[in-house]
This record gives sequence, C-alpha cells and structure tokens, in this order.
Amino acid sequence: MTLDNPQILAINGGSSSIKFALFEVDDSLRRVLEGSIERIGLPETTLRVKDWSLAGSFSRLIMKGGYTAAVDTLMDWIEERIGPDTLTAVGHRIVHGGPKYCKPQLITAETIEELRRLSPFDPEHMPEEILLIEAIHRRFPNLPQAACFDTAFHHDLPRVAKLLPIPRRFEAQGVRRYGFHGLSYEFLMRELVRVSGPKAARSRIILAHLGNGASMAAVRNGKSIDTSMAFTPAAGLVMSSRSGDLDPGLVSFMVQNEQMTASQFNHMVNHESGLLGVSETSSDLRDLLAQETDDIRSAEAVALFCYQAKKWIGSFAAVLGGLDTLVFTGGVGENAPIIRARICEGLDFLGIKLSQERNKESERIISASTSRVTVRVIRTDEELMIAHSVCDALELGSGQSPAQT
Repeated sequence: MTLDNPQILAINGGSSSIKFALFEVDDSLRRVLEGSIERIGLPETTLRVKDWSLAGSFSRLIMKGGYTAAVDTLMDWIEERIGPDTLTAVGHRIVHGGPKYCKPQLITAETIEELRRLSPFDPEHMPEEILLIEAIHRRFPNLPQAACFDTAFHHDLPRVAKLLPIPRRFEAQGVRRYGFHGLSYEFLMRELVRVSGPKAARSRIILAHLGNGASMAAVRNGKSIDTSMAFTPAAGLVMSSRSGDLDPGLVSFMVQNEQMTASQFNHMVNHESGLLGVSETSSDLRDLLAQETDDIRSAEAVALFCYQAKKWIGSFAAVLGGLDTLVFTGGVGENAPIIRARICEGLDFLGIKLSQERNKESERIISASTSRVTVRVIRTDEELMIAHSVCDALELGSGQSPAQT
C-alpha cells in the first residue's frame, strides 16, 4: 500500500454486523482490503479480513460479546493494521438522513446532535451508527469522518410519492416516505451507465435490492420516482425478519388482545416477522428453499416473498408507464436464480421473459433474446459507494466509475 495517495475506510454498520473496506484514491478507487464483524451479540462473533495482497487475510473470534466489544475490536484492528496517520477519512453508511440531509456530510458535533434528533426515525440502526462514529472520534480525534445517507437517493421523490395519508400536521415533523438502500441504488445507476450507456440509465427502470432487507425503486430519467420502503425500512416487501407493509389496525388489535407496548410491537415487526415469522424456522431463504418440499410453513414463506415482489414490480411498472430494465441485486437478488425465476413467472404481459440458462448461471443479462424488458443481475457495492461519497465530501476528485476498482 502506498502512502502517497489518500486512503478511505468505508464502514457499513448494522445492528448485528459491521462491514468495512479500505480504498486507495488515485485516478480511481482501488480496493485494498475488506472485512466484516458478523453475529454481533451472539456466540462466535467473528472478525474476518480479506487483504487483496493475501498476506494479511485472517479470521478471528471475538471472545467478548456485544456491539461495544465489536467496535473496540474494529478500533484495535484499524490502529494495528492501517494506522490512523495513514487514513485520510472514514465514511459511514447512515441509514436515515431525515428531511435535512440529501448529500454526504463531514461529521461535526452539530451533525451528531442532528443524528441524535433523528434517532426516533430509525431506532433500529441510528444508535449503533452514532456509537461507531463516536468511538472512532475518541480513538482518532483528528481523523475526518463523513456521513453517507441511505435516504439521499430518494430525497427528491415526487410529492405524491412522499405523502403519507395521515393528518397533514405530522408532515411538519418529518413524517413522510423516505426510502432506503439509496447507496446501493446509486451504485446500480452508475453501473448501468457504465455497461449500457446514458440512454439506458435514463429509461424506465425497476431496481430490486433483495437481501435480508428488501426494497424496490422505480427510476425514470435517472431519478427515483417511487420506492417500497417508507418512513422506516420496515415498510414495503416482506423481508427476512421484517414484516413489510401491514394493516395499521393490527396495532390496536395487538395492544388490546396481547397487551403489547409500542416497543414490543416495533420489535415484532422488525425482528420476529417476515420470512422468520411465517416459516417459524428461519429468516434465510436458502434454508426455506431446502425445506419447502417437506415443510408447508417454509413453502408459504417463499411463496409470499415471491408473490409480493411480483406485485411491487407490477405496481411500479404502472407508475413508470411501462418498463425497459429490471435489475436484481442484493444477496438474494444476485445469488438465487430460483427466486428470480419465480418472481418473473407470469410477467410476460409486462415484456419480462427470462432465459432459463442465463438465469441459472446468474449472467449479467438473464432475459431471453425475445424479452422486451432487459433483466440484469448486478452485484452491488455499498462500501465502494460510501468511498465515492467521501471523495465527493472531501473534494478528492475520484470521479471514475465504481467498477474501476
């Protein structure tokens, strides 16, 4: 690793995992290493690092549990492996930017206070994200940090798509549709320009980010015009352990019949619902597919996931006035041909027709030659998008395509 060029550490912190990657800035962004801390708070919490030089790759168990211990381990590794003096900046994926933030921000004391104020908007992610930022600042007080917001891609949604049908006074408090997975979607749009040219990226596009969290976005002329997640990431499609859209009358029912508190209801819809809740066995589609022939609960969970995804494609095609490109991404979207096939089955009327062979091999284009809609599989890279956002915030000038790493 040369020290002449800026070094950007991108951190993608979640409630049970922390992903990170180190990039060197030259004419483009070059990935130097990447890693993760998985299963935070559970036995066998593990730090894994893949060094592209291969010399520094390793896997290490973290004996102490909890998020604070995981963050301390990450800080120790940064000090030992990278050294704060060689880092130019750290970029963080911040899930919720609220109504204020629409582009990357250098983090100041005022930024932290604003993020604290936004915590009720996103109680599932914001506390851990703030903890990470503050831990780095305590250990490395002179190291610049930047916040990269997952809501920014959807900031300029058409007003009709932003509005939630509740009393208007709540809009003044910031209650509206925000949408998420924005870093992933921004990467996909840059990649579409790279592989298909600007004209394709300006067409009618549905982006389907299908993973533990799942959402879709309708994009026209390169801009998000609607998206499935709303005020929080719990809305929209059924997900691994999140419910997706629900009848709001369930809140009153659960309060009266189960004596649920608001906190308990929030925990249920975020951690006990979705594929896990329906199957009663697993939140992982791989497990459910393996069990579906012998377990009706698993089969119904898989069917519900595919059915809802199909409905969202149909509704967004209506919003777009037709469809030119459908993109699958995320852990499920990139790696589960059978799920992609089931989602697209019966969508011939929209012009979607998959090639069995191309889909089975997860090729870049999986649509049949006779399909009016181009169906693509693109591997997303949120960490790379974070690094690009940091370059923008610091005006480092790495304007190359995300694929040039």
